[in-house]
Amino acid sequence: MIAHLKGVLTAAGLDSAVIDVGGVGYLVGASTKTLASLGPIGSMAVLHTQMLVAEDFIRLVGFASPEERDWFGYLTAVQGVGARVALAILSVLSPDELSTAIARGDKAMVGRANGVGPKLAERIVRELKDKGTIAIGPAGATGPLGGQAQDAVSALLNLGFRPADASAAVRAAEDALGANVPFDTLVREALKRAAK
Repeated sequence: MIAHLKGVLTAAGLDSAVIDVGGVGYLVGASTKTLASLGPIGSMAVLHTQMLVAEDFIRLVGFASPEERDWFGYLTAVQGVGARVALAILSVLSPDELSTAIARGDKAMVGRANGVGPKLAERIVRELKDKGTIAIGPAGATGPLGGQAQDAVSALLNLGFRPADASAAVRAAEDALGANVPFDTLVREALKRAAK
């Protein structure tokens, strides 16, 4: 699995870029927001990546941030949302905007992307809200769960907690301990809070 690429941007198109890493050019699909963030041809670029593998192709998709990569995974887990549609959504909405749209149930905002009709937008909002992709804290604050916090939620889900309970517990643990605590400490604190 290729988690990220760091190299020289040698080409950029409407939906892809080529990153030269040690003499090997990697063709990477990306959202227009990610492509716009790369800089000029010849500059150093870093892309967080996800490898898509099917019977007839292997493809790399690149993202400007780990949060954008996380949202790509959430979106493609929704029935009817493939890589192309997920990238279209991420071309229109940043991870923060998408998080806000899901938290508010704003189907129209998600439906702004090419290839996303009203029914698909409704399904995306409903399924991602139900899966606990958005953490809702005790004060009602919402925000995307990225990085370590998302991993902690995943750990609680694997232990059988419901998505909403796992998200709330991790958010409460982060609020109590701060964002820069070790992963195992965050999980232990979230478990205490989820078990109450």
